[in-house]
Amino acid sequence: MKKLQLKILVLFCAGALIYSCNDTFVSDENADDTVELKSASSSKNSYIVVLNDADLTEDLSRLKGYEKKQNAVKAKSAKILERAGITDGEIVHVYGTALKGFSVKIAPGQLKKLENDASVAYIEQDKVIALAPPPGKGPNSGGGDTGGGTTAQETPWGIARVGGAADGTGKVAWIIDSGIDQDHPDLNVDKNRSETFLGGKSTPDDQNGHGTHVAGTIAAIDNSEGVVGVAAGATVVAVRVLDRRGSGTVSGVVAGVNYVAANASSGDVANMSLGGGVSTTLDNAVLAAASSCTFVLAAGNESDDANNHSPARVGDESTKVYTISACDSNDNWAYFSNYGSAVDYCAPGYRIKSTWKDGGYNTISGTSMAAPHAAGVLLMGPASSSGTVNGDPDGNPDPIIHL
Repeated sequence: MKKLQLKILVLFCAGALIYSCNDTFVSDENADDTVELKSASSSKNSYIVVLNDADLTEDLSRLKGYEKKQNAVKAKSAKILERAGITDGEIVHVYGTALKGFSVKIAPGQLKKLENDASVAYIEQDKVIALAPPPGKGPNSGGGDTGGGTTAQETPWGIARVGGAADGTGKVAWIIDSGIDQDHPDLNVDKNRSETFLGGKSTPDDQNGHGTHVAGTIAAIDNSEGVVGVAAGATVVAVRVLDRRGSGTVSGVVAGVNYVAANASSGDVANMSLGGGVSTTLDNAVLAAASSCTFVLAAGNESDDANNHSPARVGDESTKVYTISACDSNDNWAYFSNYGSAVDYCAPGYRIKSTWKDGGYNTISGTSMAAPHAAGVLLMGPASSSGTVNGDPDGNPDPIIHL
């Protein structure tokens, strides 16, 4: 049941497990190999500070543009650290739209100083996102065909199952993930708006493959080569929050959500094929950002109740946030998929072929692959459904999304 209220929780999260929702990388040759995910650890001495400063909120309401709001929050964050007597803190990310706050690296002994500041609503310890490789594969392998393009275009079974391909020209999808292959011949990438939140010399270009795969399922071009997406030819924007190993931080993911909240339009769709254990900050960021555009979330791959995982659990808290479970080509439940009342629709997530890094194509599985099928449908307009999934563990079969 969709709920319209925003979950307001104030807690200090510790020990959460965060993962990218494709823990069943599958090759054409071995469709039963699964990936084990590393348990995420706390990001040492890194914290997310969420503010409740009324003056800052009023100031931000008068500012126009992403950069101006970011700069205002950065200045406010620096003052808060100064007021707390923290002279060696490193501000990493600032949030001026989806949330008001910042992430900072400080010594644990300095936490109390921040917690006592009247401008601070709560502090959450940052977490590391870590994706492990498939068994027997190298650290950067996707477990499938990562080579060059194909000579003739094909319509993957999942695209056909949800009623694609449709003409997505002019529509925009934001991919919060490992980036997108910026020069893939089968994708229409908006390089100007693509952004990275990994710091250093990183770019929005995908060095892992996961984000490019997601982008292709949503929007691969109908161009007589490779594959075609649900909303074929739609513009895709890379919001890179995972590195080439599939690693990142919750604070970085929140920064990506904040970027989308500030820059997306109401008809756009944002896809998040990542998630894991509980993060109040990530949940609240997604719910707030949904006022800017529709968000589509992977349910997760733990054969567990999606209500135990962020951000998947917020699927029942907003009419503009959708959580997606996975099925196979026979409409049977994908054994790895999470379930429960947070799930809105089921979509194809087993042996899904799509675009890959370095101009390639790959066949993999997971709720990471199901979510972009739904994102493509929702990008084209209000969703319908065609049948229900067989064998839903919660006894309430999810409708299979359809154009």
